[in-house]
Amino acid sequence: MRSVMMCCLLLLLVSAAAGAEGKSEVALLLERVKPALQGEGEVGGNAQLATWTASTPLCQWRGLRWSTAATLPRELPCGNLSAGLAHHPVPDDLLLLLSIRLPASALAGHLPPELAAFSALASIFLAHNSLSGPIPLALGNAPALSLLDLASNRLSGSLPLSIWNLCSGNARLSLLRLHGNALHGPIPDPAALAPNTTCDALSLLDLSANRLSGPFPSSLVTTAFPALRSLDLSDNRLHGPIPHGLAPIHSLNLSYNNFSGQLPPDLASLPPDAFLANSPALCGPPLPHHCLPSNPLTSSAVAAIVIALMAAAVVLASLSIGWAQGRWRRAPLPPEEGTLTEDGEGKLVVFQGGEHLTLEEVLNATGQVVNKASYCTVYKAKLAEGGGSIELRLLREGCCKDAESCAPAVRRIGRARHDNLVPLRAFYQGRRGEKLLVYDYFPGNRTLHELLHGHGEQSQGMRPALTWARRHKIALGVARALAYVHAGHGEAHGSVRSSNVLVDEWFVARVAEYAVHRLLVAAAVGKADGYRAPELQSRGRCSPRTDVYAFGILLLELLMGRKASGELPAVVKAAVLEEVTMMEVFDAEVARGVRSPAEEGLLQALKLAMGCCAPVASARPTMAEVVRQLEEVRPRNSSRPSAIYSPAEPRSNAGTPTAAVV
Repeated sequence: MRSVMMCCLLLLLVSAAAGAEGKSEVALLLERVKPALQGEGEVGGNAQLATWTASTPLCQWRGLRWSTAATLPRELPCGNLSAGLAHHPVPDDLLLLLSIRLPASALAGHLPPELAAFSALASIFLAHNSLSGPIPLALGNAPALSLLDLASNRLSGSLPLSIWNLCSGNARLSLLRLHGNALHGPIPDPAALAPNTTCDALSLLDLSANRLSGPFPSSLVTTAFPALRSLDLSDNRLHGPIPHGLAPIHSLNLSYNNFSGQLPPDLASLPPDAFLANSPALCGPPLPHHCLPSNPLTSSAVAAIVIALMAAAVVLASLSIGWAQGRWRRAPLPPEEGTLTEDGEGKLVVFQGGEHLTLEEVLNATGQVVNKASYCTVYKAKLAEGGGSIELRLLREGCCKDAESCAPAVRRIGRARHDNLVPLRAFYQGRRGEKLLVYDYFPGNRTLHELLHGHGEQSQGMRPALTWARRHKIALGVARALAYVHAGHGEAHGSVRSSNVLVDEWFVARVAEYAVHRLLVAAAVGKADGYRAPELQSRGRCSPRTDVYAFGILLLELLMGRKASGELPAVVKAAVLEEVTMMEVFDAEVARGVRSPAEEGLLQALKLAMGCCAPVASARPTMAEVVRQLEEVRPRNSSRPSAIYSPAEPRSNAGTPTAAVV
């Protein structure tokens, strides 16, 4: 009865959404879908949706594919774009919409329920936009929808039960990707629609990085989803036991939740990273900690255990008092390896520039949280007795390798010194496995992400003007730092992004978190926030070439003023194909005062950024070549020392790699 009522409700919603019956799909798209996707606050209209007009040939409407009942499922050939539909004079009421594909198109509206009214609409790709609001209930009644990608938007509300309607009928849902939104509540059970409901065509389901809660849905197993080969529920708030029946799924990620209990034996062959950062009560292979016996204890046995533990604690405390109150012993290491300080609480390795730090000062420093990443929490810490401030990065439990594996990487990171690199001053490892990275704190510095995109309301008003000359200097500083680390046996930075670039009042850039990825387990590296090259999706291993790709995205971020994403190169390519004036591609603040983009080096920098973002790693330039090209395209007014390029760096090769990290 409930399923019948749900179907009736959906039919009413679709009917109401579509408006008057008899509307053509072209009219429905213009009157309902376009305004909804664009949003009311879009000043001047959206550049992609601006092509959806009655005066523009249909073949030139961006992101759409069309067909007719006679040509389904094939796309209607349009021939020469300039001719529009001249060779295919098809009446509007015979045209059928096949797909909407507008990723990273700055859409700022919401999902209209009218999307369910298109009879042949098979795919919707609207990832990496700013769409907000709930997923319409009516969308589950789309008659032909099989591919739905709404990842990395601002969608909220719960995941509607009606979404599983797409599994039946002609729709045959095969891909559902909703990661990176703000969906909350439980994952709906398909069986709530009707008993024995199956999604036998769905092969990829990605609901990661939301706020979904509740237990693991019992129907999300191969009995209800026999074709499922990729399931990602990571970065949510799911809890309870993990059920049996997930072994046939080739790619499974349940990390960063609160699952507990014993893992099913058929999952023992999966990598441990698939279950990283869950409840400590999650146990069993492939995790290293085994489950405790489940035999119940009597109350007297529990009392005896508690008394024994308390007695042992008193004895241990008495024995450790002398040791804890003793002097710390300093064990000298080779100068390039740092100086080791050790006591009963842990070890502190101090590197060049951090010799004034002691273990007691670091542990007793008062900290204030300034940032959080997927694998660490960043603190501004004040040392006692006027010792100044330091920056501490506390690596999260479960994200780090063991102490033995970390030691060589820490020593290598501690040796790196460059004017455009934030140096590691010390590294602390606690007795219980906690790990702290100690860096200089730079008062007055701001991250490049804050300068470009703001961080709160106040930052925009206090933000200095970011002219092309200033952005060029920042890009050159970052490039020099990366070229330096790459010169040391092919080392990679591993986390290049604008929030890891500190910029001072002279616009000198310093890159932070060099090689921190070498301290992390594979799953934590996969969730790191750097700009990820395509090959990292399959291999997951950072290299100098992946740094080059990330730098290309960062350079596009500087030139275009848009938040970084893997879609930025596609936006540039689309602008070239549409013959958009190149000055429209650049951020207005960059273009202001520039007479000729070619003479000022803007076009050359854009070309360099696109080369760095080449999909094939071997086609990308080296960072040494990037430094050379950026030197050659320096803005004309920057060839002499000025407030922009002094006092930190004149026109010379200051700051280029002179000594590799060995």
